[in-house]
Amino acid sequence: MFLSFEDPAWLAGLCIIPVIIVYNRRYSRRKYLQVLEFSKLSAAKAAVKGTKAGRIHRIAFTLGLLAIALIFAGLANPQIPLEQTRDGVNVVLALDVSGSMQATDYRPDRITAAKTASENLVRQLDPKDYVGIVIFDSGATTAAYLTPDRQRVIEKLQYINAKDGSTAIGDGLALAVDMAQSIPNRKCVVILLSDGDSNSGYVSVAAASEFAKERGVRVFTVAMGSDELVLVGYDWANNPEYATVNEEALQEIARNTGGACFRSVDEGTLQEVYAKLDDAIVREKEKTPVGWIFFLVSAGLLTAEYGIRYGRWRFLP
Repeated sequence: MFLSFEDPAWLAGLCIIPVIIVYNRRYSRRKYLQVLEFSKLSAAKAAVKGTKAGRIHRIAFTLGLLAIALIFAGLANPQIPLEQTRDGVNVVLALDVSGSMQATDYRPDRITAAKTASENLVRQLDPKDYVGIVIFDSGATTAAYLTPDRQRVIEKLQYINAKDGSTAIGDGLALAVDMAQSIPNRKCVVILLSDGDSNSGYVSVAAASEFAKERGVRVFTVAMGSDELVLVGYDWANNPEYATVNEEALQEIARNTGGACFRSVDEGTLQEVYAKLDDAIVREKEKTPVGWIFFLVSAGLLTAEYGIRYGRWRFLP
């Protein structure tokens, strides 16, 4: 565990320790010389540093120094990071629901596989995390507002279906970033899944990516689509249309925002990707003050020193 101090200025008080040590040595030497000058030989021998009394004196002196050092360290408000998170993370799922998500190369189809993987991810998030859903095709809209109620989000997820529109990745990402920051003072993460190239919308992919970077929102992208060409329909001239994913664009979004890009080629790999995403989300550990421990130990050391010097069973003459 890493120990940090919230008020490190108090640690400057530790500078008094070497001053006390130097003063004590000079005082002890002066007292020793006085003993040599005015006392009998037997008394001088008793003052030699190697005697039992001298050793016990050094022990008591050391206990006092440690107590002073711990007091200053405690005043600096020491803290340790614990395993649990302080506030959790705002996680927003941005799901592509364009026409290509009706393709059946994933069982039973892409949109159903994406919803199943998303549900599993929501269930395994930390209890302190908030989660919301944004969907996008020709535009973007909110499917579930940011909330700690994971069951409510899962219910909203069930009503999501693929549409016949094109793909506006920039709009979906921009709305997801905005939602992630709707609850302030928390880490924000967007998980964006798309199976196509951005060919619609008002916000460009580059502009949305830069928006996420400026706001400090990490974006994890999932490129969805099998290795083979998948027919998704025909255009007005009866020409076949195939689903094509722009993996390079998704990689650039992740790289620009400090996230990561994953590739899914079937429902199995999609589940594996979403299982990894929870581990990829970095959560800040909670910092807990432990100054009271320093004060408690210091009090024990001072009590021990007092007992050695002045107590009923004191060891010093």
